[in-house]
Amino acid sequence: MNEVHQQLVARARELFGAAITGERESAGQLTLEVQRDKILEVCRAMRDNAVFSFAQLIDLCGVDYLDYKRESPQGPRKGPRFAVVYHLLSLKHNRRLRLRTYLDDENPLVASVTGIWNSANWYEREAFDLFGIVFEGHPDLRRLLTDYGFIGHPFRKDFPLIGEVEMRYDAEKQRVVYQPVSIEPRIQVPRVIREEGFAED
Repeated sequence: MNEVHQQLVARARELFGAAITGERESAGQLTLEVQRDKILEVCRAMRDNAVFSFAQLIDLCGVDYLDYKRESPQGPRKGPRFAVVYHLLSLKHNRRLRLRTYLDDENPLVASVTGIWNSANWYEREAFDLFGIVFEGHPDLRRLLTDYGFIGHPFRKDFPLIGEVEMRYDAEKQRVVYQPVSIEPRIQVPRVIREEGFAED
């Protein structure tokens, strides 16, 4: 870990103590893991504290670790299924930082950071729509990319590839209707090239 990241980690641990549950440097970028119930406190300080000055939230995304496997002697990853990752930028210090917080498997819920960074509004709606993560305190948490009648959350690893329902326009009812998926599951068999039948030189 480089010297700047070591200083950031030390300062974060000094300010937030046990709220910082881990740190990791990957591809030259630092990630701090934060307790879910402390995320607002940490995010506000990351924006307002002059040591950090992360004035911009440049991205926020959900993560589903259901099938995540790390190549290590310990085998598959253990721990919570869902996480939210916040990508921060400090123009003042020319630094980037990621914050990650883990959520409950059954009820993925975390506080909204729209009151800290306005840019979180649509990012949180996207994570809600695609992963089913609920952002408590969001001013208008509704679907953003899928249809309002859509069932499920398509970026979850257990979501079926053909979906749950399909929609079509019904000319008699003169409206869009939803029905169970009518697509037959298709199994693709690899094409086998056999040696037989070819003339040898």
